[in-house]
Amino acid sequence: MRIVFSSAQRAHYPRTFIVSGQLRPNPEKPERIDALLDAATNAGHQLVEPNDHGPEPRAAVHTPEYLQFLEHIHARWSRIEGAGDEVVPNIHPNGHGAGYPASAEGQAGYHMADTACPIGSETWEAACASANTAVHAASLLIEDGAPAYALCRPPGHHAFADMAGGFCYLNNSAIAAQSLRQVHARIAILDVDLHHGNGTQGVFYRRRDVLTVSLHADPVRFYPFFWGYAAERGEGEGLGYNLNLPLPRHSGDDDYLLALEAALGRIRSFRPGALVVALGLDAFQGDPLAGLAVTTEGFARIASAIAALELPTLLVQEGGYLCDALGENLVSFLAGFDGAG
Repeated sequence: MRIVFSSAQRAHYPRTFIVSGQLRPNPEKPERIDALLDAATNAGHQLVEPNDHGPEPRAAVHTPEYLQFLEHIHARWSRIEGAGDEVVPNIHPNGHGAGYPASAEGQAGYHMADTACPIGSETWEAACASANTAVHAASLLIEDGAPAYALCRPPGHHAFADMAGGFCYLNNSAIAAQSLRQVHARIAILDVDLHHGNGTQGVFYRRRDVLTVSLHADPVRFYPFFWGYAAERGEGEGLGYNLNLPLPRHSGDDDYLLALEAALGRIRSFRPGALVVALGLDAFQGDPLAGLAVTTEGFARIASAIAALELPTLLVQEGGYLCDALGENLVSFLAGFDGAG
């Protein structure tokens, strides 16, 4: 399989995030992609350097207000006397205010859902490279219909049209799906990350041309907490075009595959022209974020079931954090997908 990757993604290196009231090392570090890249290339997959596809794909998904914020906020933040090295908001209005503040601190709270997505001096460059990687992989899929894997980092599925969150800044899977809409009337996005793809859901929640389906740990006691419930089905024209399949904590391969069959059934009914898989490997039983219990072999079974849809498919990397089996899990998934073809 073709592996699309840009080395510019390494520039983003968040140092900390706040969880359970404690300042901890941020797990979304460049070493993640090194582990994934080394495993994929050692397994014989073809590495492709993306072209520059410009700002238009990002602007097709994210608001101009938000894009302007992301590009310039670190420089503005740095001018605040006593400010830290990374942009981390100390206020979260959560949509309850009608105003849009002029201050860097106020806009950070407006555009950042949590403290897990600090913005450093190189974040904008890396996030753009990550989105560009997804766009280039989508262009390859458009050209010949053969599957491609976008090794994106930072990830994207928690990013809304106007808000960062959960290590995510630009929504790579949504940007790829919107790019594929140039040639396909309907696109399906299947999110198999440990966490609900709340940003992706939000981008397409009122649309009927993109079906969003997410399998994830039940958010009743797990991030992102406020999204990912089965009752969320879409709104307006999008009603019935969003499917959430929350799983009990520590669900293993068999339970996951049972839920996946329901997801694939919905995708078949939608009859999309192409499929975007938001590929999180953090559902692994040994992942540091510890929510589900999928095995390395389980990833191959998941991939094989997805490939059986026989759709032009783009894989976009989301979560999956440093552990001894991270690269092995990716290789297992790619082998399962290729083996079903």
